[in-house]
Amino acid sequence: MNTSNEKLMELLKEVIDPELMVNIVDLGLVYGVTINEDTHKIDVDLTLTSRGCPMGDMITEDTKQVINANYPNYEAEIHLVWDPAWSIEKLTEKGKEELGYF
Repeated sequence: MNTSNEKLMELLKEVIDPELMVNIVDLGLVYGVTINEDTHKIDVDLTLTSRGCPMGDMITEDTKQVINANYPNYEAEIHLVWDPAWSIEKLTEKGKEELGYF
């Protein structure tokens, strides 16, 4: 992952899943980010803990808001991805700690 993508991943830690109270990066919900400097477009591949996640719209909107606040001249596009399905194996070590898996 390049420096720009790493910076964006750090910024996305500001987005908190309101049910689990853990950020979307440490939950393992962010499958990928792409910053296109030529077109000023940012694409985020994002999943949810389940297809029926009641907070999905809020998480998606919060993700866009964080990007728009930090990259005002870029268009943010969030792509919901369901394959592979999210599982607890996607949690980072910090995410596991925050959810009490240790």
